[in-house]
Amino acid sequence: MGAPVTVVRFQAGNTMQDETRRAHWDKAYQSKGEAGVSWFEDTPAVSLDLIRRHAPMASTSLIDIGAGASRLVDALIAAGMSDITVLDLSPAALDAARARLGIRADDVHWIAADVTTWRPDRRYDLWHDRAAFHFLTGASDRAAYIERLTGAVVPGGHAIIATFAPAGPERCSGLPVVRYDPAALAEVVGPSFRLVEHNEHQHRTPGNTIQSFQFSVFERV
Repeated sequence: MGAPVTVVRFQAGNTMQDETRRAHWDKAYQSKGEAGVSWFEDTPAVSLDLIRRHAPMASTSLIDIGAGASRLVDALIAAGMSDITVLDLSPAALDAARARLGIRADDVHWIAADVTTWRPDRRYDLWHDRAAFHFLTGASDRAAYIERLTGAVVPGGHAIIATFAPAGPERCSGLPVVRYDPAALAEVVGPSFRLVEHNEHQHRTPGNTIQSFQFSVFERV
């Protein structure tokens, strides 16, 4: 199964809502499987392209927020990145990724935690989040996320955050989301980051529907 998952529970600020969120995402992965969830990508091409443009693979430390069982970690290992942390609320999703990677999972740091209550114990060159931030519909959750983002990225480092675009779905996996254009996301992220790149992406789901995403790249200033 590879390196063990560090399960982070009951830190300051945790509530029963954290357990409800964890149960929701565990159920999603256990019932639909890795390739059955709407956000599944066999090859995370957009993320990989942005990471390559803004960070050298060999020397970059990266944390993938809300990664679930994403195959980005597989691609990063194959590309030569050696300092990778994967964080997700669902232990079930992380277990699926570890099982898929086999012995290669030993080279990854796995954290089961709610990003809004997690306390980073180090800093990273690159923060990657594809489709986690837009589930934070409450102002306090968004503020908690930005606090951790700001504290966890080194000056001069980058954050890649992908959310549903204004034309994207209003709900996903049975939950409401907040849709953003790059300017609106930059305003929420705040003055500690400078928007340096953005693009739209039309994601085709396993159910053959199209979801409109926007990927924004920020530099920590």
